[in-house]
Amino acid sequence: MLIQLILAAAMVVLTVLILGARITALVRGLRTRTNGNAEHNHFSLKRALGISIIAMALFTPHGIEIWLYGALYLLIDAVRNLEAAVYYSAMTHGSIGFGGSEMARPWLLIGAIGAIIGVLLLGWSRAFFVTVVARLPK
Repeated sequence: MLIQLILAAAMVVLTVLILGARITALVRGLRTRTNGNAEHNHFSLKRALGISIIAMALFTPHGIEIWLYGALYLLIDAVRNLEAAVYYSAMTHGSIGFGGSEMARPWLLIGAIGAIIGVLLLGWSRAFFVTVVARLPK
C-alpha cells in the first residue's frame, strides 16, 4: 500500500502542477489582452472564438493528465493494454466510472485517488472558466 500511496501522491502533485501552470499562463495572457476595448451588448464572433480557445486551453492539460495516468497504469501493469489504460484513466478522471475495463486489484487505490484528483482538477477548471466568462462585458 505504501508504494500505491507514493505513486498516487506523485501523480497528484504532477497533475496539480500541470493544471496550475496552464491556468497561470491563461491568467497572464488574459491580463495582457484586456485593454478595455471589448465589444459590448451583442454577440461577437471574436468573443465566441476567445471563449472557445480558453475552453480548449483548459481541456488540454486534462488530456495530458489522462494520458499520464494511463501511462502509469500501463507501466505498473495494472491494466491489460494501452487502450484499457487510457480508457480507465479517462473514465475515472471525470468520475464517470470505468465500465468494462478493470484495474488489477493491487493498484485500485491509485485509480481511486486518480478519480478524486480528476474531479478536483475538473472543478478547478470549471470554476476558472465560469469566472472568466462571467467577467466578460455584458
